[in-house]
Amino acid sequence: MQRDREGDTNMTTEYHDDVEEDASSFWNKEPRPVSFSGVSRFRPWLFPALTATVILVLIIALGASNSNTSNQLWSVENTVSNLTESMSAVQQLTKDAAKDVHRLKFAVESNKDQLTSVSEELKQLSALDSIRRSVAMLKCSLERIIHNSSVVDGCCPLEWDIFGTSCYFFSQTTLSWDKARDWCSAHGSHLVILNSDDEWAFVTRHTLGIFYWVGLTDERTGRWEWVNQTPYIMNRRRWAPGQPDNWNGHGLGPGGEDCAHLFPDGRLNDQHCSIKMRFVCQKHSLRV
Repeated sequence: MQRDREGDTNMTTEYHDDVEEDASSFWNKEPRPVSFSGVSRFRPWLFPALTATVILVLIIALGASNSNTSNQLWSVENTVSNLTESMSAVQQLTKDAAKDVHRLKFAVESNKDQLTSVSEELKQLSALDSIRRSVAMLKCSLERIIHNSSVVDGCCPLEWDIFGTSCYFFSQTTLSWDKARDWCSAHGSHLVILNSDDEWAFVTRHTLGIFYWVGLTDERTGRWEWVNQTPYIMNRRRWAPGQPDNWNGHGLGPGGEDCAHLFPDGRLNDQHCSIKMRFVCQKHSLRV
Protein backbone atom coordinates (compact mmCIF):
# COMPACT_ATOMS: atom_id res chain seq x y z
CA MET A 1 0.00 0.00 0.00
CA GLN A 2 2.70 2.38 0.92
CA ARG A 3 4.66 1.32 -2.14
CA ASP A 4 1.67 2.09 -4.15
CA ARG A 5 1.49 5.53 -2.57
CA GLU A 6 5.14 6.07 -3.20
CA GLY A 7 4.61 4.94 -6.63
CA ASP A 8 1.78 7.35 -6.98
CA THR A 9 3.88 10.03 -5.45
CA ASN A 10 6.68 9.43 -7.88
CA MET A 11 4.32 9.44 -10.69
CA THR A 12 2.87 12.62 -9.47
CA THR A 13 6.27 14.15 -9.04
CA GLU A 14 7.43 13.08 -12.39
CA TYR A 15 4.35 14.44 -13.98
CA HIS A 16 4.86 17.70 -12.20
CA ASP A 17 8.44 17.88 -13.27
CA ASP A 18 7.41 17.38 -16.81
CA VAL A 19 4.96 20.22 -16.49
CA GLU A 20 7.62 22.58 -15.18
CA GLU A 21 9.97 21.60 -17.91
CA ASP A 22 7.28 22.16 -20.46
CA ALA A 23 6.44 25.54 -18.94
CA SER A 24 10.09 26.51 -18.86
CA SER A 25 10.52 25.43 -22.38
CA PHE A 26 7.40 27.44 -23.35
CA TRP A 27 8.67 30.69 -21.84
CA ASN A 28 12.25 30.19 -22.94
CA LYS A 29 11.67 29.31 -26.55
CA GLU A 30 14.27 30.64 -28.91
CA PRO A 31 12.84 32.70 -31.82
CA ARG A 32 12.30 30.82 -34.90
CA PRO A 33 14.61 31.62 -37.76
CA VAL A 34 13.01 34.11 -40.23
CA SER A 35 12.38 32.64 -43.56
CA PHE A 36 13.53 34.71 -46.55
CA SER A 37 11.78 32.54 -48.93
CA GLY A 38 9.32 35.48 -49.80
CA VAL A 39 12.18 37.91 -50.49
CA SER A 40 13.97 35.28 -52.45
CA ARG A 41 10.98 35.08 -54.69
CA PHE A 42 11.33 38.81 -55.64
CA ARG A 43 15.14 38.78 -55.89
CA PRO A 44 15.17 38.04 -59.65
CA TRP A 45 13.07 41.22 -60.31
CA LEU A 46 14.89 43.57 -57.92
CA PHE A 47 17.94 44.38 -60.09
CA PRO A 48 16.00 44.98 -63.32
CA ALA A 49 13.61 47.30 -61.43
CA LEU A 50 16.47 49.31 -59.98
CA THR A 51 18.13 49.46 -63.40
CA ALA A 52 14.92 50.66 -65.03
CA THR A 53 14.51 53.33 -62.31
CA VAL A 54 18.06 54.60 -62.85
CA ILE A 55 17.53 54.68 -66.61
CA LEU A 56 14.26 56.59 -66.17
CA VAL A 57 15.98 59.17 -63.95
CA LEU A 58 18.75 59.55 -66.53
CA ILE A 59 16.18 59.98 -69.32
CA ILE A 60 14.36 62.70 -67.32
CA ALA A 61 17.63 64.48 -66.56
CA LEU A 62 18.75 64.31 -70.19
CA GLY A 63 15.31 65.57 -71.30
CA ALA A 64 15.57 68.58 -68.99
CA SER A 65 19.10 69.26 -70.20
CA ASN A 66 17.98 69.00 -73.83
CA SER A 67 15.11 71.41 -73.10
CA ASN A 68 17.52 74.03 -71.68
CA THR A 69 19.84 73.50 -74.64
CA SER A 70 16.93 73.95 -77.03
CA ASN A 71 15.93 77.19 -75.31
CA GLN A 72 19.49 78.46 -75.53
CA LEU A 73 19.69 77.51 -79.19
CA TRP A 74 16.34 79.29 -79.86
CA SER A 75 17.66 82.42 -78.14
CA VAL A 76 20.86 82.30 -80.19
CA GLU A 77 18.84 81.84 -83.39
CA ASN A 78 16.68 84.88 -82.53
CA THR A 79 19.80 86.96 -81.83
CA VAL A 80 21.36 85.93 -85.13
CA SER A 81 18.08 86.68 -86.92
CA ASN A 82 17.89 90.16 -85.35
CA LEU A 83 21.50 90.86 -86.27
CA THR A 84 20.80 89.75 -89.83
CA GLU A 85 17.81 92.10 -90.05
CA SER A 86 19.88 94.96 -88.62
CA MET A 87 22.62 94.34 -91.14
CA SER A 88 20.05 94.33 -93.93
CA ALA A 89 18.63 97.64 -92.68
CA VAL A 90 22.13 99.16 -92.53
CA GLN A 91 22.86 97.97 -96.02
CA GLN A 92 19.58 99.50 -97.26
CA LEU A 93 20.37 102.81 -95.56
CA THR A 94 23.80 102.80 -97.13
CA LYS A 95 22.29 102.21 -100.54
CA ASP A 96 19.76 105.03 -99.99
CA ALA A 97 22.51 107.39 -98.86
CA ALA A 98 24.54 106.54 -101.93
CA LYS A 99 21.51 107.28 -104.12
CA ASP A 100 20.98 110.62 -102.34
CA VAL A 101 24.61 111.57 -102.88
CA HIS A 102 24.31 110.66 -106.54
CA ARG A 103 21.13 112.74 -106.92
CA LEU A 104 22.74 115.67 -105.11
CA LYS A 105 25.77 115.48 -107.35
CA PHE A 106 23.51 115.41 -110.39
CA ALA A 107 21.53 118.40 -109.08
CA VAL A 108 24.73 120.38 -108.49
CA GLU A 109 25.92 119.60 -111.97
CA SER A 110 22.54 120.51 -113.42
CA ASN A 111 22.35 123.80 -111.51
CA LYS A 112 25.94 124.78 -112.18
CA ASP A 113 24.91 126.93 -115.10
CA GLN A 114 22.15 128.57 -113.04
CA LEU A 115 24.58 129.31 -110.21
CA THR A 116 26.93 130.91 -112.70
CA SER A 117 24.05 133.01 -114.01
CA VAL A 118 23.13 134.11 -110.47
CA SER A 119 26.74 135.09 -109.83
CA GLU A 120 26.75 137.20 -112.96
CA GLU A 121 23.50 138.88 -111.93
CA LEU A 122 24.95 139.69 -108.52
CA LYS A 123 27.93 141.29 -110.20
CA GLN A 124 25.59 143.34 -112.36
CA LEU A 125 23.62 144.46 -109.30
CA SER A 126 26.84 145.48 -107.61
CA ALA A 127 27.76 147.49 -110.69
CA LEU A 128 24.30 149.11 -110.67
CA ASP A 129 24.68 150.02 -107.01
CA SER A 130 28.02 151.61 -107.79
CA ILE A 131 26.41 153.54 -110.66
CA ARG A 132 23.59 154.62 -108.35
CA ARG A 133 26.07 155.93 -105.83
CA SER A 134 27.91 157.77 -108.58
CA VAL A 135 24.64 159.33 -109.78
CA ALA A 136 23.84 160.41 -106.22
CA MET A 137 27.24 162.03 -105.89
CA LEU A 138 26.75 163.74 -109.27
CA LYS A 139 23.38 165.05 -108.12
CA CYS A 140 25.00 166.34 -104.96
CA SER A 141 27.69 168.09 -106.98
CA LEU A 142 25.10 169.67 -109.31
CA GLU A 143 23.13 170.95 -106.36
CA ARG A 144 26.30 172.48 -104.97
CA ILE A 145 26.83 174.22 -108.29
CA ILE A 146 23.21 175.36 -108.63
CA HIS A 147 23.01 176.48 -105.04
CA ASN A 148 25.61 178.10 -102.91
CA SER A 149 27.89 175.50 -101.38
CA SER A 150 27.45 177.17 -98.02
CA VAL A 151 23.70 176.49 -98.22
CA VAL A 152 23.88 172.86 -99.24
CA ASP A 153 25.58 170.94 -96.40
CA GLY A 154 25.29 167.56 -98.08
CA CYS A 155 23.29 165.57 -100.59
CA CYS A 156 20.71 162.79 -100.61
CA PRO A 157 20.04 159.70 -102.72
CA LEU A 158 17.60 159.92 -105.59
CA GLU A 159 13.96 160.20 -104.50
CA TRP A 160 15.05 161.53 -101.07
CA ASP A 161 14.51 165.15 -100.04
CA ILE A 162 17.10 167.06 -98.09
CA PHE A 163 16.36 169.35 -95.18
CA GLY A 164 19.11 170.63 -92.92
CA THR A 165 21.52 167.76 -92.37
CA SER A 166 18.97 165.01 -93.01
CA CYS A 167 17.42 163.24 -95.96
CA TYR A 168 13.70 162.34 -95.92
CA PHE A 169 11.89 159.68 -97.91
CA PHE A 170 8.11 160.00 -98.30
CA SER A 171 6.86 156.60 -99.40
CA GLN A 172 4.22 155.96 -102.04
CA THR A 173 3.50 152.41 -100.82
CA THR A 174 1.68 151.43 -97.62
CA LEU A 175 3.05 149.13 -94.89
CA SER A 176 2.32 148.30 -91.26
CA TRP A 177 4.33 150.26 -88.69
CA ASP A 178 6.70 147.33 -88.06
CA LYS A 179 7.21 146.68 -91.78
CA ALA A 180 7.81 150.38 -92.40
CA ARG A 181 10.42 150.46 -89.61
CA ASP A 182 12.16 147.46 -91.17
CA TRP A 183 12.10 149.03 -94.65
CA CYS A 184 13.73 152.20 -93.38
CA SER A 185 16.36 150.20 -91.50
CA ALA A 186 17.16 148.17 -94.62
CA HIS A 187 17.84 151.46 -96.46
CA GLY A 188 20.22 152.84 -93.86
CA SER A 189 17.62 155.04 -92.18
CA HIS A 190 14.86 155.05 -89.54
CA LEU A 191 11.26 156.18 -89.25
CA VAL A 192 11.28 159.96 -88.93
CA ILE A 193 12.08 161.57 -85.57
CA LEU A 194 10.81 165.14 -85.21
CA ASN A 195 12.66 167.18 -82.62
CA SER A 196 12.24 170.79 -83.79
CA ASP A 197 9.45 173.00 -85.04
CA ASP A 198 11.28 173.42 -88.33
CA GLU A 199 11.36 169.67 -88.87
CA TRP A 200 7.64 169.45 -88.01
CA ALA A 201 6.88 172.15 -90.54
CA PHE A 202 8.99 170.53 -93.28
CA VAL A 203 7.52 167.05 -92.81
CA THR A 204 3.87 168.12 -92.41
CA ARG A 205 4.19 170.23 -95.55
CA HIS A 206 5.00 167.04 -97.50
CA THR A 207 2.35 164.88 -95.79
CA LEU A 208 -0.74 167.09 -95.93
CA GLY A 209 -3.86 165.22 -97.00
CA ILE A 210 -2.40 161.72 -96.42
CA PHE A 211 -1.80 159.44 -93.40
CA TYR A 212 1.90 158.74 -92.69
CA TRP A 213 3.60 156.61 -90.02
CA VAL A 214 6.27 158.35 -87.93
CA GLY A 215 8.86 156.86 -85.57
CA LEU A 216 6.83 157.21 -82.35
CA THR A 217 5.53 154.26 -80.28
CA ASP A 218 4.69 153.16 -76.74
CA GLU A 219 4.65 149.45 -77.58
CA ARG A 220 7.94 148.57 -75.86
CA THR A 221 7.50 150.12 -72.40
CA GLY A 222 4.00 151.61 -72.34
CA ARG A 223 5.52 155.10 -72.50
CA TRP A 224 5.83 157.05 -75.72
CA GLU A 225 9.32 157.07 -77.16
CA TRP A 226 11.01 157.60 -80.52
CA VAL A 227 12.12 154.68 -82.62
CA ASN A 228 15.71 155.12 -81.38
CA GLN A 229 14.34 154.68 -77.80
CA THR A 230 14.87 158.32 -76.78
CA PRO A 231 12.02 159.56 -74.56
CA TYR A 232 9.20 161.59 -76.13
CA ILE A 233 8.20 164.78 -74.31
CA MET A 234 4.43 165.04 -74.54
CA ASN A 235 3.20 168.10 -76.44
CA ARG A 236 -0.59 168.11 -76.63
CA ARG A 237 -0.74 170.71 -79.36
CA ARG A 238 0.92 168.21 -81.72
CA TRP A 239 -1.91 165.70 -81.17
CA ALA A 240 -5.46 165.65 -82.47
CA PRO A 241 -8.09 166.47 -79.81
CA GLY A 242 -8.56 163.61 -77.32
CA GLN A 243 -5.50 161.76 -78.57
CA PRO A 244 -3.72 159.53 -77.75
CA ASP A 245 -6.60 157.42 -76.38
CA ASN A 246 -5.26 153.84 -76.83
CA TRP A 247 -8.66 152.68 -78.12
CA ASN A 248 -9.23 148.91 -77.85
CA GLY A 249 -12.43 148.63 -79.87
CA HIS A 250 -10.65 148.51 -83.21
CA GLY A 251 -11.22 144.76 -83.74
CA LEU A 252 -7.74 144.36 -85.20
CA GLY A 253 -6.39 141.75 -82.82
CA PRO A 254 -4.61 141.95 -79.46
CA GLY A 255 -3.10 145.17 -78.18
CA GLY A 256 -4.22 148.75 -78.16
CA GLU A 257 -3.12 151.66 -80.31
CA ASP A 258 0.63 151.69 -79.78
CA CYS A 259 1.97 153.43 -82.90
CA ALA A 260 1.72 157.10 -83.93
CA HIS A 261 0.97 158.53 -87.35
CA LEU A 262 0.23 161.94 -88.86
CA PHE A 263 -3.33 162.88 -89.72
CA PRO A 264 -3.87 164.61 -93.10
CA ASP A 265 -3.88 167.93 -91.18
CA GLY A 266 -0.39 167.21 -89.76
CA ARG A 267 -1.45 166.33 -86.20
CA LEU A 268 -0.61 163.10 -84.39
CA ASN A 269 -2.91 160.19 -83.62
CA ASP A 270 -2.30 156.77 -82.05
CA GLN A 271 -3.33 153.77 -84.14
CA HIS A 272 -3.07 149.95 -84.13
CA CYS A 273 0.37 149.08 -85.50
CA SER A 274 -1.00 146.57 -88.03
CA ILE A 275 -2.77 149.25 -90.08
CA LYS A 276 -1.11 149.85 -93.46
CA MET A 277 -0.29 153.42 -94.44
CA ARG A 278 2.51 155.45 -95.99
CA PHE A 279 5.61 156.27 -93.93
CA VAL A 280 8.49 158.75 -93.66
CA CYS A 281 12.13 157.62 -93.39
CA GLN A 282 15.02 159.82 -92.25
CA LYS A 283 18.82 159.58 -92.40
CA HIS A 284 21.89 161.83 -92.43
CA SER A 285 22.78 163.47 -95.70
CA LEU A 286 25.94 162.48 -97.55
CA ARG A 287 29.06 164.58 -97.30
CA VAL A 288 31.05 165.29 -100.48
